[in-house]
Amino acid sequence: MGKLDRMDTQRAPIGRPRGFDATEALEQAMRVFWEHGYEGASLPDLTGAMGISRTSMYAAFGNKEELFRKVLARYTAGPASYGAESLAEPTARRVARVFLDGAVRSSTLPDYPTGCLSLRASLVGSEDGRVIRELLAAWRDETRSHLTERFQRALDEGDLPAGTDPAFLAVYLMTLDNGISVQAAGGADRETLQRIADAALQHWPPV
Repeated sequence: MGKLDRMDTQRAPIGRPRGFDATEALEQAMRVFWEHGYEGASLPDLTGAMGISRTSMYAAFGNKEELFRKVLARYTAGPASYGAESLAEPTARRVARVFLDGAVRSSTLPDYPTGCLSLRASLVGSEDGRVIRELLAAWRDETRSHLTERFQRALDEGDLPAGTDPAFLAVYLMTLDNGISVQAAGGADRETLQRIADAALQHWPPV
């Protein structure tokens, strides 16, 4: 074996493959946090659902807080993707339509917990969960800010009547989104929630 071969051998990574599907493990962690909230989800709950040991969880995802941050990113790109998708709609009314329809759909997904992961994870108020509550508050504020900017553009383009308050419309949609989530968690079915969303849009500002 030459000198270069020996150097390559020394640099080769040592260790066994992870041995589990990290994507599926993260999916299962999301369901646990969604069902039990952040503080209600214990490490045995998480590792049991993920099918891995605590050591493997720390190695692959970090501690509980870091795991939740990864879960929130997955939730944002998956069940809660309607928020970003709505912003690309051509009119303010379509933004609201896609946003509220998405809230109804996300809160009543088959084989998932009802309601919204963000609200469920914010329910308990001990000091241990303060960082996560602040994280989720910032996550919701970001959505509200994006909606406000989109409605401001709609106002500037004449897609909303003069005098409309874009910030108020954003808060209005966020409040409806939260209400839909709470009602879903309380047992309201998709049809009922869709009727609520439809009724809200009947009062949308006319152009």
